Amino acid sequence: MRMLLLVPLLAAAALVQPARAEGLRLGTLAFEPCTLATELMPTTVDARCTTLEVPEDRAKPDGRKVSLAIAWVASDAKQAELDPVFLLAGGPGQGARESYPSVARAFREVLRKRHVILLDQRGTGDSNALACRNADGANAFGDETDMSSEGFARFAKECLAKLDADPRFYTTSDAVADLDAVRAALGAEQIDLLGVSYGTRVAQEYLRRHPDRTRAVVLDGVVPPDLALGADHAKNLEAALDLQFARCAKDPECVKRFGEPRETLTALLARLRETPQTVRFRDPLTNAVREEPLTADQVAVVVRLFAYAPNVAGMLPLTLSEAQRGNAEPLMAQSSMIQSLVGETIMHGMQLSVICAEDADLLEVDPADTATLLGNTMIEMTQAQCREWPTGKRPADFHAPIVSDEPVLLFSGEFDPVTPPKYGERVVKTLANGRHLIARGQGHNVVPLGCIPKLLGTFFETPDAKALDAKCMEQFGYAPPFTGYWGTEP
Repeated sequence: MRMLLLVPLLAAAALVQPARAEGLRLGTLAFEPCTLATELMPTTVDARCTTLEVPEDRAKPDGRKVSLAIAWVASDAKQAELDPVFLLAGGPGQGARESYPSVARAFREVLRKRHVILLDQRGTGDSNALACRNADGANAFGDETDMSSEGFARFAKECLAKLDADPRFYTTSDAVADLDAVRAALGAEQIDLLGVSYGTRVAQEYLRRHPDRTRAVVLDGVVPPDLALGADHAKNLEAALDLQFARCAKDPECVKRFGEPRETLTALLARLRETPQTVRFRDPLTNAVREEPLTADQVAVVVRLFAYAPNVAGMLPLTLSEAQRGNAEPLMAQSSMIQSLVGETIMHGMQLSVICAEDADLLEVDPADTATLLGNTMIEMTQAQCREWPTGKRPADFHAPIVSDEPVLLFSGEFDPVTPPKYGERVVKTLANGRHLIARGQGHNVVPLGCIPKLLGTFFETPDAKALDAKCMEQFGYAPPFTGYWGTEP
């Protein structure tokens, strides 16, 4: 099952003009030209890259170091504003530099006046990535030949033995200290933050620890501070699927062709749990013909990740219906592609360092989730692996609400299966100058969509969330379900 140090300002200011770009220098950091790319995506972004060395354990400044990978996407302005915007990636386990090309559209207005800084959080990307690899050398979450708790625990233990790192020091708190060290090296008195998914936890924790260094914050797919990551995954997915499958029920052609998608999914899972189906299919990434068993767990993975994007989830009624009728090749191909793409972008070791220190002791198996698509597998997997993983420390107030009067703009997708709008509503209650906007009919990670890039540019220019004219959000609508492999009906 696939699975989310304060450097004195004056010292830096004495050396350089704060946050001003001079050729390939920004603050005290010297950059080199580089190209940002996401694996298997055609989009690339020209940038400038460098590294900053920090202690792995800040209590031992002369001990092992972590080289933080940083990218600078330069502003279009001749004289950019002094407060750069940092993108904080999701996961937990995604690197910001690799994630950026897929969300670059979100920053088109921001770049008119501000630089964008991408810091691979320690344990991700090129910042000493904590990857766990299976017998085939692929980045993985466990040994898929043994899906038991014992198998997951053994995989974590074997991964740990191969790491050149102390996983206790790869938590959100360590990432916040790194973020402020980079801010100081750039010579920026204040910074702006855009956190996506798990990145919203990092953004909120930075705001808690460094309110004087935080100018404005955007949270996309909000993780409440009091939430234990993974606790609500099963329930949230069920709620999102109900909303998305309801779109088929309102479409006469979808009902005619596919009936009730929820019933189809239930029947397909029951059949596969009894007897996995051997499927011959063409690998969508390599074009090679393969033959593998399709299991209920693989179906759960496809359905969950498709639910992140309603435009893609529109394929589910068709795909599930075809699989239940015996044509499982499209579903198997989608499963293969998703597992390959997701597996290579999430560093599972870093994810364990975060969750084992910050959330695992709060996770509980809920009998009510047994009959859901995800069940309690993810929680049981996490608990088993965390018993083997070295546990870092979390501050006593880590899970307390963020109380702040700094400007914060929150976004949620109506159909988000992992960070639903109710999370944003929960967080904004303690933000005196916060505002929560919901993108109708959308899923997880909405900042690149519709008019939201324009709103981001306006908000970072004048950080007043409550005064922001957000009428354009009314333009978001619902994607109709696919009624055939050609797409939707005209």
